[in-house]
Amino acid sequence: MSRTAFWNGNMAAAQAARQARVQVVAAYPITPQTHTVEHLSEMVADGSLDARMIKVESEHSALSACCGASAVGARAFTASCSQGLQLMSEVMYFASGMRFPIVMAIANRTLSVPVNIWADHQDALVNRDSGWLQLFAGSVQDVYELVLAAYRIAEDARVHLPALVCYDGFILSHASEAVATLAQDDVDAFLPAPGHTDRPLLDVAAPQQFGEVLFPDYYPDYEYKKHTAMLGALDVADEVFADLAALTGRRHALVEPYRVDDAEVVFVGLGSMLRTARHTVDRLREEGRAVGLVEVRVFRPFPEAALRAALRNVQRVVVLDRDIGYGSAGIVYSDVTRALYDAPGRPRLVNCIVGLGGKDVTPETLRKCLRLADEESGRSVLWPDARGPSEGLPYSTRIALPGRV
Repeated sequence: MSRTAFWNGNMAAAQAARQARVQVVAAYPITPQTHTVEHLSEMVADGSLDARMIKVESEHSALSACCGASAVGARAFTASCSQGLQLMSEVMYFASGMRFPIVMAIANRTLSVPVNIWADHQDALVNRDSGWLQLFAGSVQDVYELVLAAYRIAEDARVHLPALVCYDGFILSHASEAVATLAQDDVDAFLPAPGHTDRPLLDVAAPQQFGEVLFPDYYPDYEYKKHTAMLGALDVADEVFADLAALTGRRHALVEPYRVDDAEVVFVGLGSMLRTARHTVDRLREEGRAVGLVEVRVFRPFPEAALRAALRNVQRVVVLDRDIGYGSAGIVYSDVTRALYDAPGRPRLVNCIVGLGGKDVTPETLRKCLRLADEESGRSVLWPDARGPSEGLPYSTRIALPGRV
């Protein structure tokens, strides 16, 4: 029987890991993720989670410990963000290269310097090409369900890749919501038994070699396999989300459109700001504006076909990036423009960089983005939050892209 709990995002991630019956947790604290592994430590100590808790000396060691655990078939979990995630970066490539289905919770936080502990998506998105699945939550309920879904997707024999479950630091990590939880029996039926896998494992009784040197003639074959497994994860995620919906009554999707059928302008983005955008869309509709939104739930692999289908009749797209690809554009924007480049009747796109370093993304922020998009005739990267050359004038960076503007 399910029940309702009052959890913040970190607790939701920890509780989902407990119900997934993780066998190894590697812990190193960093704000605003710290409570996730603290909760799990308490669960191990009180016996509600039968797992090995490994307290390590750095984030690099935390992910290394998870790799070792996964190599012998254990279900492993860790959590991090920001500078800690960057310290893990080297090991992230080891994990995906050796196809270890580790799940890591990320309480998204910006990168230093200047020093800042608040939310944006820079930490996860600069690791977008590390071979990890990336799922983005918009609510605490999403955090709980996506951690469970991530294990099912990552451990599928068609995938065997690690996964990040990302949720905005403080905004979701420390804010509590009512969460509809699943009974343990339902989770046990949803997930395979921990340690049950057909992938190669380290075993002293049957020695194998992992992570060996690979010469150039064969290296591309391995990269191709990893890439195709990542692409195949889109279909697996669809299946997993459908099975999860049968338990919860809530249907996740690769992209989640809202009021787009007759929309002329659509916001596209990731994370909790899309819940603010949903509220803003409703108010704009009351004012007569044909506005909608598309929330990208799975960022890696990038759901090109689903996004194109959601935006097929839209005239203009405003991509909201809580990140910046320095010297280029927003990181989400780059993928959206690539996905839509060959689409018939391609919409006009504008990129708005918002919410960096935890700056609030409010309804007024989104209204400002819409006003700027209305005024913008070409493809530009706009900075509605930044103080421009004169007060009230946002920075705008014209970017040259081929094709129609």
